Amino acid sequence: MAQIVLGLGTSHGPQLFLKPEQWELRAQADRQNKQHWFRGNSYDYPALAAHRANDGFEAQITLPAKQAHYDRCQRAIGAIADVYATAAPDIAVIIGNDQSEIFTEENIPAFCVFWGDSIENFPRSPEEIAALTPGIAPAEIGYRPDVRTQYPCYPELGKHMIASLMNDGFDVAQSRRFPKGPRGSNAAPHAFGYVFRRVMQDKPIPHVPVLVNTHYPPNRPSAKRCFDFGRAIGRAVRSFPGDARIAIIGSGGLTHYVIDEEFDRGVLRAMQAGDTATITAIDEAMLQSGGTAELKNWIPVFGAMTEMKVPMQLIDYVPCYRSPAGTGNAMAFAYWRP
Repeated sequence: MAQIVLGLGTSHGPQLFLKPEQWELRAQADRQNKQHWFRGNSYDYPALAAHRANDGFEAQITLPAKQAHYDRCQRAIGAIADVYATAAPDIAVIIGNDQSEIFTEENIPAFCVFWGDSIENFPRSPEEIAALTPGIAPAEIGYRPDVRTQYPCYPELGKHMIASLMNDGFDVAQSRRFPKGPRGSNAAPHAFGYVFRRVMQDKPIPHVPVLVNTHYPPNRPSAKRCFDFGRAIGRAVRSFPGDARIAIIGSGGLTHYVIDEEFDRGVLRAMQAGDTATITAIDEAMLQSGGTAELKNWIPVFGAMTEMKVPMQLIDYVPCYRSPAGTGNAMAFAYWRP
């Protein structure tokens, strides 16, 4: 039977691909945002800044501080890529999410397993670029190749996973071809593009994309459901005939838009300790921000590796602040090696 040789959890976000002096572009977008979620409550930017006025973020948003955070993130991405290369998997199961990139309101599945032959990725059109919020366009290099590119999938494993997950009580959606999203594109969602470009260093191996609805209520799966889903993914992968070496990769998180170090560090400590009770009890109110809810791409990896009794190794946690209100993106990078 197949062997799981690696689990990875890695953040993605524009600040990984913007130079530190460009982080202010994302802060401009924060100031325009009318809904910042923090610990279950929603704030506009002035209210958030007032609420966190005594938290001392000014020292975190100097250019030297931002440069130090950026440098740590680049080292951590390099370490993740090294761990991946050393494990040398034959196939990857990549767990990511969609942000109105391929799914529309016509259908947004809670869980979807892709079992087509390949997926595509390609640059945005000039019209798409012009419509992006500040700071997104310069970061596209981290998610999309310069030219239209085909990425190989592994339909046999995808089909096997669908059957196994169904037998395990998960009525997953299936896809053999990504739909065209609201902008008329079926390019790979950025959660997957990041893995191809930075983790796999533009040398993607055959893979199975798994999509979790982290963003759009009312059918967002809970933390516990994501954990159980991950355990079932692990069982499905390990029952796949043959001797393939398989990696399971979660892409996204941690706290987005409003950084909450206390929450992030608590989650990472629980994952390091194999504390399933803490992870499965995460309150949905803490995951109202879609970006923060990308933690649900990590939780299935945690579930799969906990099923195997493999501990998580944390490479780094870097809270990348960009405004006096504590907005930004907290980046984390971790792995599980059986």
